Amino acid sequence: MRRIRSLFYPIIIFVLAQLAWVVVIGLWIYRYVMNNMIFNEVGDRISPGLISESANVWALVEGLILMVTVSVAMTLIFRHLTIQLKINKLYDQFIANITHELKSPLGSIQLYLETLNSRPVPRTKQKEFIHIMLKDADRLQNQIDTILDISGLEQKKYAYTFETVTAGPALSRIIEDTAGQLHIPRERLSIHGNPMLPCVIDRKAIQTVFNNLMDNAVKYSEEQPALRINLSSDSGQVKIEVRDQGIGIAHKDQRKLFQKFHRVYRRDIPSVKGTGLGLYWVREIIRAHGGRMSVFSPGRDQGTTFTIRLPVYGASKKRYTNRLLKVTRKRRKREVSHDHEPV
Repeated sequence: MRRIRSLFYPIIIFVLAQLAWVVVIGLWIYRYVMNNMIFNEVGDRISPGLISESANVWALVEGLILMVTVSVAMTLIFRHLTIQLKINKLYDQFIANITHELKSPLGSIQLYLETLNSRPVPRTKQKEFIHIMLKDADRLQNQIDTILDISGLEQKKYAYTFETVTAGPALSRIIEDTAGQLHIPRERLSIHGNPMLPCVIDRKAIQTVFNNLMDNAVKYSEEQPALRINLSSDSGQVKIEVRDQGIGIAHKDQRKLFQKFHRVYRRDIPSVKGTGLGLYWVREIIRAHGGRMSVFSPGRDQGTTFTIRLPVYGASKKRYTNRLLKVTRKRRKREVSHDHEPV
């Protein structure tokens, strides 16, 4: 209902504008036809030198061109207006989601502090409260860091620290560390393959990728998540497949999944929280590595597979990966020289 209301006025404006130019073109055509009829009636009484058939034809052609041009222009204006309204709606949803995400840990911290301040609390309970508050503080810091990091990505100011690693062992270690942080039981995670190929990555950024993908698997699984991660090589690329057995993704949502602020809504999972930035962030990180990312799900309740392809160092996108390493070396030199500057 809100969507219909938000589009009501733009549609009315568009229709009125279309009617206005149609009336103008109609009057122009009417005038052209009337003039032509008058010339036909009195043409034999007018000197032939004053009548130009080609001028009349060109006038008609120009009018038709004008009509088509105005029509296309109005259509483009309406299209861009609709896109802007959609962006505004997504922005409002993002503000609502991020506000909730920030207020939730903050409210929890405030509640425990008020409890500690209002009455005596046993020593063991104090430790428990402090532990929960620290955990919520970390959650709050992670949310803020996420927003700042995404802002840095968009402005090309995010400082990656690229290095050359052996893909199999390095990725397996990152995956296992991430699973530990998300409290995914070892028996619910299986890693297959161990490509001993050089690859240029930023460990922290790649951990962010796996953190988002595995956290989504936890959120969107009705039971305890089961994750299968395949590591392999394919045509000069390291191929990573992250497969879960969750609720799946409808085909209509798969195309939009990596768009900023886009979230998948289902009535049977109303409690899933988020900002709609996670997968957008993941895709941008993979792009910065010179890689590609895709998603596939057979449908509802049939799980989802995310596929990541990163270039093998020396075999694919050699100039690009060398540039990534060069930028990292330059930044480190600047940081070292800055640290040694006299205060």
